Amino acid sequence: MKKYILGIATIFLVGISIVGTSWKAIDLPQTQHDVIEHIAADSLYSQFISNIYREIHLDSTGLTEQVFEKALTGFYNMKYSGLLHAKSILTIVDFDQESTKKRLYIIDLASKKLILNTWVAHGVNSGGDKPAYFSNNINSNQSSLGFYLTGEIYYGKHGRSLKLDGMDQGFNSNARERSIVVHGASYVSQRSIDELGRLGRSQGCPAVPAKLADDVINTISDRTVLFINNSDHLYYSSFLNEKLAASVALNQSQIFASKID
Repeated sequence: MKKYILGIATIFLVGISIVGTSWKAIDLPQTQHDVIEHIAADSLYSQFISNIYREIHLDSTGLTEQVFEKALTGFYNMKYSGLLHAKSILTIVDFDQESTKKRLYIIDLASKKLILNTWVAHGVNSGGDKPAYFSNNINSNQSSLGFYLTGEIYYGKHGRSLKLDGMDQGFNSNARERSIVVHGASYVSQRSIDELGRLGRSQGCPAVPAKLADDVINTISDRTVLFINNSDHLYYSSFLNEKLAASVALNQSQIFASKID
C-alpha cells in the first residue's frame, strides 16, 4: 500500500516537474505561458483529486467527484489560510441528494478513509425531501450553503452540540447568530423515513442521528472543515481557489513522499 501511495505522489510530482520544464523550454509570450500553466495545473490537480476519490471508494457512496473536488479545494484553501488545527478531517453535507439518502460524509484525509456516512437533516423551509431553498437570514429556518469551521462543544436544548462558524460572507456568515449547530435529533432516523417518506427537518441545523451525535461531534470538533453543498443554487466562495489548492496539495505530497522514504 505504501508503494502504491508513493507511486501516486511521485506521478503527481513528476507531472508537475515535466510541465514546469516544458514551460521554460518554450519561449512564448507571457499570456500564452499563463494559459498553458493554467491548463496543465488544472489537469494535474483534477487527476490528484480523482486518485483520492477512488482510493477512498467514494464513487460507491453517492457522493460525486465534482462535489468532493469542491469540498477538498475549500479544505486546502482553509488550511493555507491557517484556519485549521491538526486534524485532517473533512465533512461534506451533500444537499444535491434527498434526505432519505445518507448524504453526510466524514472523511479522514490523512488516512484516506471514509469514517462515517449517515443521514443529515436540512431546514424546514428549505424543502421537503430534497432541499431547494437556502438562506443566511435570521429566522429563515433554511439551511445555509458553504464552508464552515467547527467551533466549541456545548450543552443546549438538543443535548451535546457543536457550534459552527460560517466562513462565506452572505451565504452562511450568520451561523452563530442563527444558532446553526451540529446536534442529534430523533427525527433523523429510519423510523422518520418509514413514517414520513423523508427525514424530519430542522430550523436550519445539519442535525444528525441522535445515536451517532457524540461520535460525529467528537470526530469533527476542534476547527475542522464542514462543507454544505447544493449544485443547483448560485454559490461562490473565495475558498474555491483551485490554483492555491493545487499548490498546497503538491506541497503535502512532497512531505508525504519524503516521510515514506
